[in-house]
Formats: sequence, structure tokens, C-alpha cells
Amino acid sequence: MSISNITVFMPSVLTLVGIPGLESVQCWIGIPFCAMYLIALVGNSLLLFIIKSEHSLHEPMYIFLGMLGATDIALDSSIMPKMLGIFWFQMSEIYFDSCLLQMWLIHTLQGIESGILLAMALDRYVAICYPLRHATFFTHQLVTQIGAVVTLRPAMLITPCLIVIKCQLQFYHTTVISHSYCEHMAVVKLAAGNVWINKIYGLFVVFTVAGFDLIFITLSYIQIFITVFRLPQKEARFKAFNTCIPHICVFLQLYLLGFFSFFTHRFGSQIPPYIHILFSSIYVQVPPFLNPLVYGLKTKQICIHMVKLFCFKISH
Repeated sequence: MSISNITVFMPSVLTLVGIPGLESVQCWIGIPFCAMYLIALVGNSLLLFIIKSEHSLHEPMYIFLGMLGATDIALDSSIMPKMLGIFWFQMSEIYFDSCLLQMWLIHTLQGIESGILLAMALDRYVAICYPLRHATFFTHQLVTQIGAVVTLRPAMLITPCLIVIKCQLQFYHTTVISHSYCEHMAVVKLAAGNVWINKIYGLFVVFTVAGFDLIFITLSYIQIFITVFRLPQKEARFKAFNTCIPHICVFLQLYLLGFFSFFTHRFGSQIPPYIHILFSSIYVQVPPFLNPLVYGLKTKQICIHMVKLFCFKISH
């Protein structure tokens, strides 16, 4: 039997299942996802507004935080509207090119988020370990250059995956994606023929971006802890820890959820598919939802300006 009889040639439209095995309750699953999406939008928008409007917050740490908030808004908005459309209105069809664009946006924005966390860790490392050099080292020009690098790095690394999928993977076993969004491996698994190059390149991108960032973030915080424990004054130690706690919380929840989703999706063959997809969906939703809550509550300067903002609105 020829390949044309058992495969589809370059489908123009794909179908997203949502969460396979939980189709009957997806309308209820959509409620907490929608709530988290709205909180993420409002929280991150509020963070951006406060950082932009308060000149005292125009420092590298808060600029990076603003970049993280903007990335979270973009990441959430590239996934949740379509996902809620599947859950609530059975809008499961997506154009092939739109699917590739969504895949590129998701993985690029996740790479940008990882790069920003690395930049924030390095900023805290210099601020705590070499406080006298921080102002001269982290200039606005350097912050701009870091922002450009963390944006271009994942964008350039992810683009070849799309080119290979578009140009090389032309025959597909099915047009149905057993996922709630266009994730790289979920799309590649649809293709007929040899897809090992794309799978290996996908792993290369993950370990190049996430692995590199994880190593240097960990090393930065180890050095920060060593320096903090050597400080003679308890007050200084407490202040240094307080500035790092939000970053560590965000760093842990992003990477722990990310690696759990990554390894269960690729190596958890005994785990039911709906568990894979559910955790994968939670992974892309939770960081944008938690980041503004963590920074809003644990960063003193932002918390103060947020209280001032709400008190001003209430008084008027």
C-alpha cells in the first residue's frame, strides 16, 4: 500500500482534542483555568503599570520583573483563548500555520521567561555579592542588551523546528492532536516517516536553553547563600534573603513543573494520557498566575506602591 493511501498530505486544518479522556468534564475544567487566566492578566498588568509609573522602581530588578510580566501576559494569551474555546464551545479546529505559530510563540516565550529568570538571578548575585559594583555594572544599556539576547536566543533556536516541520514533514498519520494546545512533540508525533531529527533537535533546544539557565541560576543562588551566611549582621542577612525569596519561589515553581511535565510526557508511558495533558496545561498556566501574586506579596516596594494605588482609588 502506498503512503498516500494511509496518510494525509500537508493538512490545512488540524483538530485539537483538549484533554483526551476528560472531554465530558472539560467545560468544568475550563472554569479554574479561566479564573487563573483573568487573575494572571490583571496581576501582571498591574505589576507593569506600577513599575512603569513609579520612577523609584526603574531599576534592573524591577525592569526584569516588568519583562517577566509582559512575557507572562503574551504566553497566557497565546494559549488560553483557544483552549477555553475548545473546553466551552467545541472550537477544536485550528489552521496548520496557526498551529505552528502558536507552537513557536509558546516555546519562544517559555525560553524568554527562563532567560529573564537567569538575568534576575545574576542581578541579585551582583547586588548581594558585589553591592558597590552593581550600579556601574547593571546599566540601562546592559539591561537593554540582556533583554534583546534573552528574546532572540529562543526565537532563533525554535525557528528551525518550524522550518523542518513545514518543509520536511509533509505526510501525516492523522490531523487530530491529542493535546489542548500545539505543543512541539504533540505535533511532531502526527507525522509519518522519520521524525527523529526533529525530536533530537527539540531535546537539544530544551537542554540548551533550560539546562544552561538552570545551571547558572543554581550557581548564582549557591554563591548568594554563601555570601549571605557570611554577613555579620542578622538584619543584613534577613534583608538579603527577603529580596531573593520571590525569585527563588518563581524559579522553583517554573522549573519543577516544567521538568515534571517534560519527563512525564516523554518517558511516562504508563501514565494515562489525560494526566500528561492536564499537567502540561497546568504548567503553562500556573507561572503567569503565580508570578504577580508572589512578587506582589513578597516584594516590599511593589507591595507598598500597590497599597498606595488602591488607597488612592478608594479615597477618590
